[in-house]
Amino acid sequence: MAKVKFYYDSDTLSYRRILVKNSTKVKKVLLMVVAVFFISFLGFVGFSNIIKSPSQIEQERELENLKLHFELLSKRIDEGREVLKEIQDRDDNIYRVYFEAEPISKEERLAGFGGINRYKSLDGFQNSSMIKDVTKKIDVLSKQLVVQSKSLDEIVEMAKNKKEMLASIPAIQPVSNKELKRMASGYGYRIHPVYKTRKFHWGMDFSAPKGTPIYATGNGKVEYAKRSRRGFGNHVKIDHGFGYKTLYGHMDSFTVRKGQKVKRGDMIGYVGSSGTSTAPHLHYEVVKGNRKVNPIYYYFNDLTPEEYDLMLEMASKENQSLD
Repeated sequence: MAKVKFYYDSDTLSYRRILVKNSTKVKKVLLMVVAVFFISFLGFVGFSNIIKSPSQIEQERELENLKLHFELLSKRIDEGREVLKEIQDRDDNIYRVYFEAEPISKEERLAGFGGINRYKSLDGFQNSSMIKDVTKKIDVLSKQLVVQSKSLDEIVEMAKNKKEMLASIPAIQPVSNKELKRMASGYGYRIHPVYKTRKFHWGMDFSAPKGTPIYATGNGKVEYAKRSRRGFGNHVKIDHGFGYKTLYGHMDSFTVRKGQKVKRGDMIGYVGSSGTSTAPHLHYEVVKGNRKVNPIYYYFNDLTPEEYDLMLEMASKENQSLD
């Protein structure tokens, strides 16, 4: 029962009852309800921060688990890249060297991905940077795996063609020279026989009597057979495939034609002194990958180690060339 309140009326010298208006009662009730609601809300917020619901705990646990999996995935990708790096190194420095193939360029292996907005869809998440980093690693690793897979396919084909390649590589001397007496001038700077100046000699000269047979040094196809009074004179060029070509200059005559297939040891013509030549001899060149190289490195089929050392010594002398 609510307490009844009185006040003293000095005019009537008596106590009178205090009457409360209904509007005042309503205001008090509303203020009390609002105060209770506000206090309850603050208590709920504080309580929810301290004690989380089971669903919140489960979600946070899943997020932590996903984060851990991403970190482990990133580490495994790094380990995979290290393994791939070893395979790439063996590919370039063992397999391709063995099969006389050019290594894959660094630019091709490490080619990235274009587009500045490629990973824009991954922005705005709590762990966006981590997700983007892992995604980039996967993209790069996938690209490198594709390049390496194609490279291994090429190596398999090269292995299948190894026998053909070995038969095609220039590997014998172009003239019969068992006693090594016909090697007149080697690869490198020599005195030009006409101009008497020091000039780079791009092949090897083999002195021999006019009419001495000249042989193809590897299997291939005749790229051309030309007659001329200048330069190399009557000369033949053979394409051996696999990046190899050979040139035979200053011939007296040739016995092959353009497009003809030849095998190592087939006679292709005779020694002469045509073109810019001062004496009967054969000028012989080896081209690998569009670059002229020293022919002396390609006589491994018909020279013993001792004979090869002797030829190296003879070829290193800076004498006068014959063309």
